[in-house]
Formats: sequence, C-alpha cells, structure tokens
Amino acid sequence: MMNGYGPGWAWMVLMPLLWIALIAVVIWAVVRLIQRPSSQHGVPAPQGRESPQAILDRRFARGEIDADEYRQARAHLAGRDR
Repeated sequence: MMNGYGPGWAWMVLMPLLWIALIAVVIWAVVRLIQRPSSQHGVPAPQGRESPQAILDRRFARGEIDADEYRQARAHLAGRDR
C-alpha cells in the first residue's frame, strides 16, 4: 500500500468494526428512545382513567400535598358531585 507509507492493513480490519459499533450505538439509541418509561420516575402509568379522588389520595400518600390541601381538595370534589 503506497510503498509502505499508507495506514496499513490494520485499518482494513478496524474500519468495518468501527462502522459496526457506530451502527449498533445508533440502533441502541433509537430503541432506547422508543421504549421510554411512561412516567419520569420509571413507574408505568396507570391503565385506564383514574378518578379525581384516587389521584388526590395518591398525591396525599406520596406527600405531594399536605393535609390542609387534601381536605380542601376533597371538599371541593365532594361539592362538585352535587
């Protein structure tokens, strides 16, 4: 190859391996993006439609809202049903 001044036979072996690795990384990234978890915490989203009361109960149980907010929201939901 070019009178001994070229990159040699090593590149003939390494270049296909590098391309295979690059293609594998691209495929892995695409699959990873497609199969994202349905929520930010990696917990699957509940199936079907959840009632407002169940959502409120879950938020209170997780500590996202305090007892006063929980009572106010529950009273509001109870008043909405009338």
